[in-house]
Amino acid sequence: MSRHRPVDFDQFATRRTHEASTAPIEQLITLFDRSNEAPVWGVGNAWSRLHYDGDFRLFRQGHTATALSLVFVQSKNRNTGGDPSALGGGATDKHLIYEGLSRVAADAVLAGARSVHAEALFSVWHPELVALRASFKLPRHPSQIVVSKHGRLDFDALLFNVPEVPVHVIAAAEHMTRHASALGARPWIRHIPLTGDDLRSALEQLREEEGIQRISAVGGRSTASHLVDSGLAQDLYLTTTSQVGGDPDTPWYSGAAAPSTTVITQKQWFDGTSRILFEHILIRR
Repeated sequence: MSRHRPVDFDQFATRRTHEASTAPIEQLITLFDRSNEAPVWGVGNAWSRLHYDGDFRLFRQGHTATALSLVFVQSKNRNTGGDPSALGGGATDKHLIYEGLSRVAADAVLAGARSVHAEALFSVWHPELVALRASFKLPRHPSQIVVSKHGRLDFDALLFNVPEVPVHVIAAAEHMTRHASALGARPWIRHIPLTGDDLRSALEQLREEEGIQRISAVGGRSTASHLVDSGLAQDLYLTTTSQVGGDPDTPWYSGAAAPSTTVITQKQWFDGTSRILFEHILIRR
């Protein structure tokens, strides 16, 4: 039985496009940029370069490995838990970075099952960034990857109900048998078996069989930390607001041993009188 009213995708897309098109997008100011020392390459068009203050950098991965970036917004006191819109990143972070440049060249967006709410569908919505994505000859919407070790999935969520957008569920096989009916009714959803905590094999399978070579991972913290601990995440796009808040003690990394990191780009903008900092950070495990 449905636990909420189904979301009409056409209405949803129209609303999201209008929201992105009319949002006030600030212009970032570059504080430093050492990307010429890192294995990255730049993307952009005239509109994005004006607002981002140059090319947006993507990790340059080899042909035999998946490029995987983490994307987080954190409060001033470094909390990432809670409603992302309440952390203070504002329209610029949401439409230019989080739903824009960080996934404009991605083959897929990856999220833990707890990040998949009723209206979740992880895509690009601003027309200028939709056009930039199209210039890479990529599908209109990235494929969706949902990680749930125990198969705790709500198939009423929008993400699972848009036939033109492929979905790959990474979960242990023994926990997916109860979803046989839901999967049978949705042939655009593919189950990728998870053995233990081995996300590497699942991502390799997606790269080899589905051509998914670049992934933007948007949370949550547990999934992101596991990707870091497994050596699968190469970089992090981190926005830090000037607002104190979020769920207490929820840094973006929640594993046992924090990785070594190097900030290669740092930019800022102002939302009213609030300073917001953006950093592109390399992760080394």
